[in-house]
Amino acid sequence: MSREELIAEGRLLPVMEHFYTIQGEGFHQGRAAYFIRLGGCDVGCSWCDVKDSWDASQHPLLWVEDIAKHARQSGAPIAVITGGEPGMYPLGPLSDTLHAAGLRVHLETSGAYPLSGDFDWVCVSPKKFKKPLDESLALADEIKVVVFHHNDFRWAESHYGKGKDGCQYILQPEWSKEPELLPEIIGYVKSEPRWRISLQVHKYMNVP
Repeated sequence: MSREELIAEGRLLPVMEHFYTIQGEGFHQGRAAYFIRLGGCDVGCSWCDVKDSWDASQHPLLWVEDIAKHARQSGAPIAVITGGEPGMYPLGPLSDTLHAAGLRVHLETSGAYPLSGDFDWVCVSPKKFKKPLDESLALADEIKVVVFHHNDFRWAESHYGKGKDGCQYILQPEWSKEPELLPEIIGYVKSEPRWRISLQVHKYMNVP
């Protein structure tokens, strides 16, 4: 089977980096987790802090069995598949292999692609640059909107209620705009308490 066919089946994936750290964002903030950052993204957020992930060809291809082995050996209770945009790939083989290794499996995605795989938690972070699919939003346990402009509150509200039952709805200031926008987000959540706030606490802790 060719390399392209193996990628198309999700058995071989481009991995920018993989490491054991602390989840710094969202509902599971503060929990130990093994991050698997896949290469490749065409969403194109101007403020993305991992633009090196965009070009999949720049990153090594790893077998899903090897990725899962590293995650298991780390001792992490959770594996977080992120990117880049992981939805570009079939994730069933990776999620199944991670589950077989005894880990919870979380996904972080823009929701711009149909989702595949078996996940214990799905975080959809909708982006204006390539809008999420309703079918992906419907699978979300968490919808986390990055606030970069004052008008992003309207963008956030357009996605409220689109997640699964019990979905958590979260506003997060973009890192460089946090001093400017956090007071506004605080005020917004006080007036609209169905939302909650997330900060990128891993950057305060100086961990990846």
